[in-house]
Amino acid sequence: MKSVYIESLGCAKNQVDSEVLYGYLSNEYKLVKDASKASLIIVNTCGFIESAKEESINVFFKLKNSYPNAKIILAGCLAQRYFNELTEQLKEADAVFGNRDLSKIKDVVNDLKSLNPGYSAPTNEIRKYLMNYPGSAYVKISEGCNHRCSFCAIPNIRGSLRSKNLSDVLKEVESLVKTGVKEINLIAQDLCSYGLDLKTDINVGFIDLLEYLNEMRLNFKIRLLYLHPDYITPELIKTIKKCDKVLHYFDIPFQHCNEELLKKMGRKGNFNQYLDMVTMIKEEIPDAVIRTTLMLGFPSDNENCFNELIEFIEKCHFTWMGSFLYSLEENTKAYEMIDENEYKILNKESKKWKNKLEKIQKKITEKELKNFIDKTYPVIIEEKIKNEDLYIGRMYAQAPEVDGLTVVSGENLKCGEIYMCHITGISGIDLKAIKI
Repeated sequence: MKSVYIESLGCAKNQVDSEVLYGYLSNEYKLVKDASKASLIIVNTCGFIESAKEESINVFFKLKNSYPNAKIILAGCLAQRYFNELTEQLKEADAVFGNRDLSKIKDVVNDLKSLNPGYSAPTNEIRKYLMNYPGSAYVKISEGCNHRCSFCAIPNIRGSLRSKNLSDVLKEVESLVKTGVKEINLIAQDLCSYGLDLKTDINVGFIDLLEYLNEMRLNFKIRLLYLHPDYITPELIKTIKKCDKVLHYFDIPFQHCNEELLKKMGRKGNFNQYLDMVTMIKEEIPDAVIRTTLMLGFPSDNENCFNELIEFIEKCHFTWMGSFLYSLEENTKAYEMIDENEYKILNKESKKWKNKLEKIQKKITEKELKNFIDKTYPVIIEEKIKNEDLYIGRMYAQAPEVDGLTVVSGENLKCGEIYMCHITGISGIDLKAIKI
């Protein structure tokens, strides 16, 4: 068989796309982990913000220069967003391939032509290889987004909301669990919007999907990654509480808490509404873990807004918080809100805010993690530390790739399996545990 190497950049949704791309090529190509052994290289790019775009281009040229005899395809979000420009200017690419109909990859590879595929609804696409640690998998329940946040280019790249059919989601989860997957990570631009575009005779909203998944007679857990704060309801929180398969982990990207900034972002919340939401979650589900992401340097952001944000994270006491700087992105509403010189000045100041915010959050995270000490939890083992009886794993409070890890002391543990472990302490943002 011919060989293919796939470099997957960006978010978990891109990882799923990479897995699907290989699924379409797997009858003719063997997937290799070493680009030097590949006759075909696919760079599945991210095009969300400037730093991601730069990384995508740099990785492309690094691979192209290192392996000039391989055919190389620039695919993914960057290819979709700048298809015309890249097709015309990036002559080093053997093909440029967008991401709205992944099944067309076979045509592109066969002819090595450029293709900006049109919209297609996600289907039960076959994945024969998962690009993550054993025991867990991402399941993308929808594509695109109907929200029009002023800072976000995702709808320009991935289009409007297109939900998978309920039966396809259930079949995909069943198939993965039967291969040994213990943790299903549901992903989308906004999980809460699932099903709003589907026209069927039965209920197919996100809450209904959770209930259908929870009723499956299979042993697995569900993690929810990205719940839009404007669409989190008391009913959703109660559903998560009653569904024993759903982990008590809330990934809610608030972006900010200042009402005026949020309005300019195209969002509806404010400090008190978001604080009340966090309080409601913790009261309804006392062991709930909440992760958020916050944006700094959005047009008209200032010191007062930043001080309000500090108060917000101190009162909410998030277990995990990530922050990032606003990126000036063309073809978004926010692009017209600030000129380039003002943006550079604000961006410089925002870097200082980011450092300060993360130092404050680090202390909060350390306090939150101490609550797990001297308690026992299921831990999924992901890899063994070489030459030691130590393993790297995650418990329910730790999502793949973005949070801390659990270092487990034990013997003869199998990667991809779940073991009951007693938490003995913390090390930075990681937990220490003993297999019992």
